[in-house]
Amino acid sequence: MITQEQIPVVLEHPVYDAEGNKIGDAKHVFFDDLTGRPEWVTVRTGLFGTKETFVPTLEATVVEDHLAVPYPKSTIKDAPHVDVDAGGHLSQSDEERLFAHYGLVDEERSAAPTTSAPGAIAEEPGAAEPAPGPAAPGPVAAGEHADDAMTRSEERLRTGTERREAGRARLRKYVVTEEVQQTVPVRREEARIEREPITEANRDAAMAGPDITEAEHEVTLHEERPVVETEAVPVERVRLTTEERTDEETVRGEVRKERIETDLPEERDRTEQADRTGRDDEPRQAGGPGERER
Repeated sequence: MITQEQIPVVLEHPVYDAEGNKIGDAKHVFFDDLTGRPEWVTVRTGLFGTKETFVPTLEATVVEDHLAVPYPKSTIKDAPHVDVDAGGHLSQSDEERLFAHYGLVDEERSAAPTTSAPGAIAEEPGAAEPAPGPAAPGPVAAGEHADDAMTRSEERLRTGTERREAGRARLRKYVVTEEVQQTVPVRREEARIEREPITEANRDAAMAGPDITEAEHEVTLHEERPVVETEAVPVERVRLTTEERTDEETVRGEVRKERIETDLPEERDRTEQADRTGRDDEPRQAGGPGERER
């Protein structure tokens, strides 16, 4: 039985059956009005987890991060349907159906004995006696039912999906250095000699200086050199998104089916007659009793 301190560990955590199979996730916990102890836990079952089924916590245990119950998965899924949102309480008829389904007896609500044990505290006069709980279903004797029909059952394969983490993707930005080559046009100045004859237009300028003298004239040459510098500019934006893709997978499972065969007197007579006819038609070996070999 679970305690109130273990409820946070139970709610929204998996529930496993007696064979270690996951049934679903625990959704609600219902307490006993008389003792205040957790008495029922609802488990979301069904193909998409939309159905809530009641499971008793009398023999349930908390194992690490899940709840283990001593009932098979089929028994839990076939439990009587009870409205979970019906005021937050279970009616007496609902509890009786659940106790009968799981083969339990509500000992807290069973009739009190006429004599109390030594040291027991007597109840106050006039106190209402708790309603007796339903007894566990016992075997039915042969001949009690008038219906002689036999029910044939079979298992059906139910498939569904569960969402689980398949991996993680992340964006990571890092810096790499690469060499880039570009061609840049550069200009430079070169000295060039230009000669012009003496004409009437430039005669005065040519004769302005002394007749014979030494002189120098210097010209500064310039050139361009390539300069390399970098600047950071945005080129694109990258984001990580997810998209759903639907694939088809084939699942296999084993199901059991019941078969019904008949054993009627007329069928037994026909079978015995066919066996005798087959034996009479078998050829006899030569030299047998009452027959002489030729």
